[in-house]
Amino acid sequence: MSLLFTDFASWKAHCEATGQPLYQPVLDYEVEQKGRVEADIWPGLQRAYDVMRDAVKTGLTEDMTSRSGMINNGAKKIAASPVTVLSPEFKQLITRALGAKEVNSCMGRVVAAPTAGASGILPGVLVTIQDLHRLDDHKILEGLLIAAGIALIIEQNASLAGAVGGCQAETGSAAAMGSGAIVYCLGGTIDQVFAAVAITIQCMLGLVCDPVAGLVEVPCVVRNASAAAIAFSSAQIAIAGVDPVIPVDQCVAALGEVGQSMETRYKETALGGLANTTRGREIEKMVLVQDVNILPDEDHE
Repeated sequence: MSLLFTDFASWKAHCEATGQPLYQPVLDYEVEQKGRVEADIWPGLQRAYDVMRDAVKTGLTEDMTSRSGMINNGAKKIAASPVTVLSPEFKQLITRALGAKEVNSCMGRVVAAPTAGASGILPGVLVTIQDLHRLDDHKILEGLLIAAGIALIIEQNASLAGAVGGCQAETGSAAAMGSGAIVYCLGGTIDQVFAAVAITIQCMLGLVCDPVAGLVEVPCVVRNASAAAIAFSSAQIAIAGVDPVIPVDQCVAALGEVGQSMETRYKETALGGLANTTRGREIEKMVLVQDVNILPDEDHE
């Protein structure tokens, strides 16, 4: 694949040499991978974004109670909270990201971006930035391509999976995808887009994956909300021209190094962290008993 870059430096060099917009090499990659023409790719991106928007709406309007009971309409509670800690726009970002991830925890339809465990971050980020700046859908779709390119490079040099690199690899990568997309959509330079990715990774570095009872619910849902907030703050820092100091490719390398050195119990195994607390183990036992009770009786098959 001639245009699947292994690092951000090559992506930037190609765009500067050809004059192509940052999303174009990713679009070309999609065309080659799918064996289709460019005109066929945009409708697919639109469908993905429509699913993201639907997840945001569903999370804020329908019953979001998970089978375990750990997820119980958190997004709607935040939206209706009489005590306001955040600005209206910030609060909206949090409710959208959390709500979209609740849809996943309640077995609804989401876009794995880059994983189902991080599926609330890009929807919350993109829907909110579109509303704030009155962006058209096509600009958001270009932002999705930017996010995809960021994910491709992280996947090659580190990981996107909690089972491999901890939650830093899932919500961290999703937040980096979101922050880069924000800066691109608001007219930032290539350096600013990649600075946003670097700053986000610096903020998310080291986060473990410790799902209670092995379910992608706690703390996954609230981490989607906090990761969306980090994506916004990182984008603001980067588009203002603040230097991340450590280049983005070296930040990705650090993400991979930390993931490799992380103990297995902190990689989606539910053996450490919050999953290994007293309450976490109590919930695990209750969930397991519940699962056993719904299994068919073998004597009556």
